[in-house]
Amino acid sequence: MYRHLLVPIDATDLSAELVANAVDFAGSVSARITFFYTAPDYAGMPCGDTEARTAGAATGVHAGQVRELLAKAEGAAHANGVPCDSMQGCNEGRQGAIVAAAQGRGCDLIFMASHIDGIRTAMAFFSETIDAAAHAGLPVLLFARGAVQPPTRAIATIRDEHRSLSAVLHAGMNALAVARARGDVPDPALMDAVVYYLERMRVAQHHPREEDHLFRRLKARTSAFDAEIDELERQHDKDRHLVAVVARRVRAVSAAIGDEARASAIRALENAVSHYAAFIWEHLGREEGVILPAARRYLTVADWADIDAAFASDASLRIGGCVEMHSGHPPSHVFDLTRSLDEPMSSS
Repeated sequence: MYRHLLVPIDATDLSAELVANAVDFAGSVSARITFFYTAPDYAGMPCGDTEARTAGAATGVHAGQVRELLAKAEGAAHANGVPCDSMQGCNEGRQGAIVAAAQGRGCDLIFMASHIDGIRTAMAFFSETIDAAAHAGLPVLLFARGAVQPPTRAIATIRDEHRSLSAVLHAGMNALAVARARGDVPDPALMDAVVYYLERMRVAQHHPREEDHLFRRLKARTSAFDAEIDELERQHDKDRHLVAVVARRVRAVSAAIGDEARASAIRALENAVSHYAAFIWEHLGREEGVILPAARRYLTVADWADIDAAFASDASLRIGGCVEMHSGHPPSHVFDLTRSLDEPMSSS
């Protein structure tokens, strides 16, 4: 039986489902997992394949997001007691990179989705990957998503809120990195907006909806995930504490007097944000890799109607929804927070 799986992942919702299924499969055969990310080689696709190139631009992932994706996958595995590690590959020769990673880590099975990055040309990619794996003596197991289920909309909404949180955090971390590279102070309005989102949206709204609707209904249907739900609720309490720490660090930067005190305050803020981000990636990995698949399995149509109504009632947590920040602290739209991701990190 298989003992070590290589699981290639990307930034799509299907990849989140792949992770959950890979973790379940690995647990059933007592195998370990290496999660692997390598960017698609869109430059190598035919010039006329505009759909592929458009999808590639839409799913572009920067270095911080790669760390997030891998951390979330590891979080799902840890929650299920599956030993794992992760790695990132180069952008060239994606099929060969996957096979080389499997060989380099001593994997005996490549477990991958039957569709990736939202492009129809995926089958050619899989054919080439399977051929390369076959030449290397490695079997490939394809995960194929079945028919769309009723809770798809509710789960998509929850994942969208998770993505929005990620966008806000990446915006804040990038602002700090740009400021450090320039020897400057991070944009106070942007950092205040990040804190506002975390305090007023994430902690005050998202957590209660999960606990009062998703967690409560899952507990009512099965006790199999009570321990994991209890752990996630404890993490919600820790989330509140860590957000409060970030808020204090932001205020300390604004209050610092003198270059030395300001530099020290900025370093402390960077550490606080980095620590919070690492915590959040692992937390979201548990929710997306354990709780959402369990909810799909056990909850009823009536349960999902309640959850859908709860999460759809307010779009302010999501990038697609308009968020009115408190007076004096723009931007007023969450998507504006992500614009700093496009700002080049240079001192010029």
